[in-house]
Amino acid sequence: MSAAHLRSSRPPPHHAEDGERDFSPRLQTTALWWEAHEPKPLPEIDLPKTTRVAIIGAGYAGLNAALELIREGIDCIVLDAHEPGFGGSTRNGGIVSGGVNVGKRYLAKAMSETEAAPFLSNASDAFSHIESVIAKNTISCGWSKTGYFLGAWSKSHYAAMDKKVAMLNRHAGSEASLVPRERQREHIGSEYYHGGMLIGRTAHLHPALYYRGLLDLCAKAGVKIASKTPVTNLRESNSGWTVTTPRGSIAAGDVVIATNGYTGDVTPQFKRRVVPLGSYIIATEELPPELTAAVSPKNHSFADTRRVLTYYRLSPDGKRLIFGGRAKFGMTDPVETAPILYRFMVDRFPQLKGTRITHAWTGNVAFTLDEMPHMGKLDNLHYALGCNGSGIAMMSYLGHQSARKIVGRANSVCAFDHPEFPDHPLYNGSPWFVPWLGRYFRVRDWIDRRFN
Repeated sequence: MSAAHLRSSRPPPHHAEDGERDFSPRLQTTALWWEAHEPKPLPEIDLPKTTRVAIIGAGYAGLNAALELIREGIDCIVLDAHEPGFGGSTRNGGIVSGGVNVGKRYLAKAMSETEAAPFLSNASDAFSHIESVIAKNTISCGWSKTGYFLGAWSKSHYAAMDKKVAMLNRHAGSEASLVPRERQREHIGSEYYHGGMLIGRTAHLHPALYYRGLLDLCAKAGVKIASKTPVTNLRESNSGWTVTTPRGSIAAGDVVIATNGYTGDVTPQFKRRVVPLGSYIIATEELPPELTAAVSPKNHSFADTRRVLTYYRLSPDGKRLIFGGRAKFGMTDPVETAPILYRFMVDRFPQLKGTRITHAWTGNVAFTLDEMPHMGKLDNLHYALGCNGSGIAMMSYLGHQSARKIVGRANSVCAFDHPEFPDHPLYNGSPWFVPWLGRYFRVRDWIDRRFN
């Protein structure tokens, strides 16, 4: 399907006669979520001359850190180069995992369960944190704790899930169980997978409305947020930090870096430790109720064990399918990737062939070289970085934990707070290798599907 086809001026029918997809000429290239809350600049505030803590980045991590600091009586300001929420916090798929992706690293690398246990436990804590924030503050964001089905790309992938189920249940309380292929139709309207794993302690939500809820909490608490205020320089002295912006400088005792997939040249020590990748998403037109019920009979969220990942779920109103994944490795126009995601979607759900796509968008996620989220202190800068594609709960939690560390109230050491945050001598922050990695992943996926 060509990009030109997406831009066709001919209005498409609901189902094209030839079975091919006719994309709407009115295809929206902003997130569907922005129809409920679109990031906009906040009213301009005067920058303070001094602050106890300056937080760079107004995403999930930055706002959770600010809320905890203010609650503890610590003065802070949040600085964002764009409109607050402009990045991944309002553009992601809205799937909230409970440690599933953390466990994936340890199984893939054959590491010990003892080593994995504290990370899985803290990933479970991250889920508890976001669930508590939403419930205590009655944030209306479509929170649906309806389970997550992880489809097995191959027979060997399904066989490997047995160990993962036990580990997730022991250390993350994931309520996980295996679903053999002959029973997967109970959970997903597709024969595409070789069975899978059901994880009960997961959820999905409306990411932009969760973000708006955090913004509202910050406004009520008196958190200072400066939008359209990029940080252009950081300089350390004996008394702390000088944070320079085009609107003036701020003297800060501590600085928290919470820029994730938008980490830039001001902090090169972090830029070379995170790999920004575009995550691409499409949304279908509103579907008949009988079709959405057939596709997702229990309103699960979905992903698979393919290296070229896909993830999907129904919209909070249950009327659309939201489908995302690594359509391309690197940064490109979401109009170019929409036909690829459409093909992935129809591979899994042939009954959606001919469905119109109304929205296609992208946002950056931040991967790390060891595939793990990180928080801590490097060069006297606090940081919470590296969502690795699971940022809603994790970045909320690591921002909260970073603030507790500054306040000195952390009850125990967070497993993600450790001194090893790897970089590589051949990587300086420009992800030149990503397209090659994508080709390698596609070949490995083909081999697994064909021979395993």
